[in-house]
Amino acid sequence: MAVSALEIKTCSPFARGTAFGDVGPYQQLEGTVHFAVDPDHPRNTGITDLRLAPRDARGLVRCSAGFRMLQPVALRQGNQRLLLDIVNRGNPTVLTNFNSAVGRTEPGNGFLMRQGYTVVWCGWQDDVPTTPGLIRINVPEAVDAGGQPISGKIAVTFQPDTHVQVQLLSDRLHRPHPANDLNDRDATLTVQDHEDAPPQTIPRQQWSFARLEGDRVVPDATHVYFASGFLPGKVYRVIYTTVGAPVIGLGLLAARDVISFLRYGAASEGNPCAGHIQYAYSFGRSQSGRFLRHFLYLGLNEDEQERIVFDGLMPLVAGGGRGEFNQRFGQPSNSNKYSVKNLFPFHDMTQTDAETGRTDGLLARLAARGKRPKVFFINTAAEYWGGHAALTHTDLDGKRDLDPAEEVRIYHLAGTQHGPGNLLLTDTGAADDSRAQQRPNSVDYRPLLRAALVNLDRWVTLGQNPPPSLHPRLDDGTAVPPAHTAATFQAMLGVQFPAHLRTIARLDFGSGADEGVTTLLPPRAGKPYANLVSAVDEDGNELAGIRLPDVSVPLATYTGWNLRHPDIGGPGQTLSLLGSTIPFPATRAERQGSDDPRPSIAERYVSKEDYLGRVKQAAEALVQQGYLLAEDLPTVIEQASQRYDLFRGRVSV
Repeated sequence: MAVSALEIKTCSPFARGTAFGDVGPYQQLEGTVHFAVDPDHPRNTGITDLRLAPRDARGLVRCSAGFRMLQPVALRQGNQRLLLDIVNRGNPTVLTNFNSAVGRTEPGNGFLMRQGYTVVWCGWQDDVPTTPGLIRINVPEAVDAGGQPISGKIAVTFQPDTHVQVQLLSDRLHRPHPANDLNDRDATLTVQDHEDAPPQTIPRQQWSFARLEGDRVVPDATHVYFASGFLPGKVYRVIYTTVGAPVIGLGLLAARDVISFLRYGAASEGNPCAGHIQYAYSFGRSQSGRFLRHFLYLGLNEDEQERIVFDGLMPLVAGGGRGEFNQRFGQPSNSNKYSVKNLFPFHDMTQTDAETGRTDGLLARLAARGKRPKVFFINTAAEYWGGHAALTHTDLDGKRDLDPAEEVRIYHLAGTQHGPGNLLLTDTGAADDSRAQQRPNSVDYRPLLRAALVNLDRWVTLGQNPPPSLHPRLDDGTAVPPAHTAATFQAMLGVQFPAHLRTIARLDFGSGADEGVTTLLPPRAGKPYANLVSAVDEDGNELAGIRLPDVSVPLATYTGWNLRHPDIGGPGQTLSLLGSTIPFPATRAERQGSDDPRPSIAERYVSKEDYLGRVKQAAEALVQQGYLLAEDLPTVIEQASQRYDLFRGRVSV
């Protein structure tokens, strides 16, 4: 077993000892999990540079990761289910997403605890900042035959929101890959008006690897300095030679092996869950959802003893992407369009790209061994407008719908943005603090996630089929190119339609890309893939997918896209994570005064009671269909009541 030791350093009451229904109180365990991985084992050979990592006397590669777990104090009262939350840039996400908690470590409504889940977090990302509370992994660096650090090319892309002179060579303050030579004459810096615009090279003498200390320019291998300043909204890319190649793919094995240990390990081996775990699931949101897609693609859902690790997985808002999770000089936090995260395949079943001749499928390796787990792929409108979510269920040219495997469901949460919405309608998005032209999307889709987890568990444990996949389709006309929706939005006063619609294209990173070594930077871009989104009704609300009452009984237009505010540059460009809330006029007079084509709230609903009655009816229909839990009916109705008071009670929001 790859876990050599689980070192528990603290054990404390969770939520101050609160009892959660019949399950009772929970405790929180924190510590470090130590791994000893056999680089020659058949289940491990797909990990990039693993065989180049230093080995111990037994020929094993060692690493360690932060560990955290919530479990019932009385284990026998739990539900014998384990849920691994793939941390997002070191942050836990499962309590905010399933328990609707405000803080990442708070109990929220207690949903997972009342269900009886044992919840686990384990570090997997090596470049996470050393900030207290973040969960990370420590991995060794690969070395060449002479025992020396490995060097090679890397590309770092960034788009500032303000005018700055210095940029850290990483995404979101993660630990950067340093430049090997501060005076590297082959290093390049380019600038683009947007991500698909022609790049312009900035002369090498105008920039340097440096940072500022007051007014003094200080050479620094982890920063880039540009005297005239990086302009807000522009897209910059630095390509340079770095040195030091952490074996970041060990993070994938850490997720596999910590759950294998907790599921199958004995108490004598230090397993705090011994004998109390019958089923295991994993959840990942955004970057972490792409991590799970990569985990599945590499066929890692078997441990070194060929035992199943996860019975079910739920990648949320990952779209069709994977990531730099198993790449030499990889940047796991990178979400740039021209990254290996957008490489074929996208669909779970095997298909052939006629353009490149390549045949592959996301679950092809697991299917070949007859070990596909149950999977829910769940996306919002933001991932469709990001140019890649539709590829999970259509062919590459957008001509034909594709059916998923029997073990897969694909759900689109209609009219939602990347993260769950709320009624704090400022023009700053909580996701990345970037300013937008419209208010962020306020639809809270978390009740749908709770139902999805219950459905996944019933599918695994009882063989009870979950509700059918629900997403935009070509055969019923609900999957359309984004431009087909333009006229609806352009008719709304003060609403601009994106000038640059997002797509992804076939990318060639060189001959070593399949082994996790990119040799061609920037990549050679080929023919774009098809980009499809949900068709919209006359209000601009999406027709396809699971439609919460916010969308089916609306008070506003909700989108999965939002444009950059002029204050942060990049006019006409979308913010990758934010959607929009565009409230209906409150009254007929307001509608006529603003020439808004959408009927006002007063013209749609006789009263608040009328509105809430329709909301209740729509929500009950979702319960009957299995997409919503009956226990969440009061939550959905209360949220609708708050929205009505806000949108109906004032002329503008």
